[in-house]
Amino acid sequence: MRSYVKGSRVERELIDFLHGKGFSVIRAAGSGVSSLSPDVLAFRHGIQYAFEVKAIEKEHLHIEKRQFLNLKKWEENTGITCLVGWRRNRKGWRFIPVSIFQETPKSFGLNWKTAETMGRQIEELI
Repeated sequence: MRSYVKGSRVERELIDFLHGKGFSVIRAAGSGVSSLSPDVLAFRHGIQYAFEVKAIEKEHLHIEKRQFLNLKKWEENTGITCLVGWRRNRKGWRFIPVSIFQETPKSFGLNWKTAETMGRQIEELI
């Protein structure tokens, strides 16, 4: 339950930031429970984002294959840019396109160094 609380807290942090920058934002019902849709959707004047939000302190982020493939399918079906928002304490956010993740036998993943290099910072979303 603790990880769900942490996850919903960072989702709300992202929602508040985007709303403050003029985006219309939706938190998906069942976020954190179902892997059928992204956690957060954001829209502003032709800009569209779908976010899967992760608050993981480890150096590597792994997303279960089923969840990740659903996210990729969601991007294909909607045409909305899907990003994984990875937040670490004292390191901030990185927003990583799903195309950057590497497949492993059980998941899709990447390390923080790759996220820092290839991901976008929160201010770059605007």
